[in-house]
Amino acid sequence: MTVAVETGLWKLDAGASTVALKHKTMWGLVTVKGVFTGVGGAGEVGADGAATGTLTLDAASLDTKNAKRDTHLRGADFFDADNHPEITFAVRTAELGADRAVKVSGQLTVRGISRPQSFTARLTQADSDAVTLDAEFTVDRDQFGLGWNQMGMIRGLTTVTTTLRFTRATTA
Repeated sequence: MTVAVETGLWKLDAGASTVALKHKTMWGLVTVKGVFTGVGGAGEVGADGAATGTLTLDAASLDTKNAKRDTHLRGADFFDADNHPEITFAVRTAELGADRAVKVSGQLTVRGISRPQSFTARLTQADSDAVTLDAEFTVDRDQFGLGWNQMGMIRGLTTVTTTLRFTRATTA
């Protein structure tokens, strides 16, 4: 079955979207999980079916259910949210392939440092008014100046899990 996504402008439905992180700490014994509560974004699907757009996260909105840890993550050792309030992913290309796989390539910017990032998402829902994509990929936090690692407690890659729901943008 071939799935097509309508051309035009789409906006992120923040209430129906999630961006979550998980990372092993304490020498791999504990997994810290968090969710960004401030998410936004928009995109455009061209006549050729390829999509571009931007996803924006409020760096200070990461909630790990531990206030002391969240304050540390917002500080200069990690996200430095006072100086870099947004984390962005600029989608350069997103192309729908076989079996609802969407190949996504773009530029991830954290703490003012931009790096290319590619991953495969899955189109889980698509109709004329809404599109939902699920993805899971890893990020090397050291590449973005997030190298704080007291006593070697934090190793490995950070896993990012997303469910992003876009709705057709209405023109005013």
